[in-house]
Amino acid sequence: MADKYLLRVTAGPSYDPSSHHEVAVNSDNPTKIQSPLCDANISVRIQNYRGLPHGSPTTSSYFSHPPHTHDQYSISFSFVPHRAIAGKTLVFGNDFDHPIRDRIPPGFNAAFRIVKWAIDPGLDGDVYADKPYLYGNALSSINVLSVGPKVDEKDPVADLTSGPDHDEAITEGGFEGGQELRESQGIPGNAAARQKWFLGGHDRLEKWEWEAGRLYKADFFNPYLDFNEFALKLPGFSLKVLGYLGGEDYLRYVLKDKDTGEVLFVVVFTLLPKEQVEGEAAEAAEAADSHHPAAAKSGGQGFEPKADDLD
Repeated sequence: MADKYLLRVTAGPSYDPSSHHEVAVNSDNPTKIQSPLCDANISVRIQNYRGLPHGSPTTSSYFSHPPHTHDQYSISFSFVPHRAIAGKTLVFGNDFDHPIRDRIPPGFNAAFRIVKWAIDPGLDGDVYADKPYLYGNALSSINVLSVGPKVDEKDPVADLTSGPDHDEAITEGGFEGGQELRESQGIPGNAAARQKWFLGGHDRLEKWEWEAGRLYKADFFNPYLDFNEFALKLPGFSLKVLGYLGGEDYLRYVLKDKDTGEVLFVVVFTLLPKEQVEGEAAEAAEAADSHHPAAAKSGGQGFEPKADDLD
């Protein structure tokens, strides 16, 4: 069934799809986003990718790095907040605009317990709500976090690619003063230790602030979600969700301030029927041909001017 669908990845500064741009998956060129809350660069990598835009690379050199040889996908991003955001309020995760309770596959609750135990103990949410969500605090949910310097407020976008690893997989730590900032708050240098550290006490989240004008780099990845099969493959447990999706459907990731509801950015993975995509492409090609000069010229054959037309 999976070969009847194509994946499209888009990203934007809000939930409104009209503000989104198609992401070039596995590309070296990040998608640039500017929102009222931040400037960001986003890169999406998917192993064995088959989707849009047509001709996208099936993989990325990212997956050749030793920490990522078994990962299935990555959402990595650099961002500069425009205002300070409390550590306890910035969350990363999934949400929906409509209920999904009637399409939750059997075994989901067991899968969620495994995710909480093995992947993200801080994950919380309600998938049975009218607007379902699963959020984790960004400080403990993001796999890799690198803290950078304060940047030029006049042109923060120019600084999003700064740092030692902007062309490669992001590594845990800090640079240009960011490491010293981490150490001043006692944050462990190891990624897993940092995640556990922030899960260990509310006062640690209270102490942290995502500073306005400071550059942060982050990477979210795992080997469990297979976008080609739309299946969740957990240790000792596999859950295929493709058969429960009705028509066009999506999985949306969001970085947001949960207290104010303000969105920094969203990344949307949309599953489209291949026939629909091919049909839309054929219609677009036909429309383009109808506006081609040659078509216009041929359409004018047989025209005979009247006397009034020659005046």
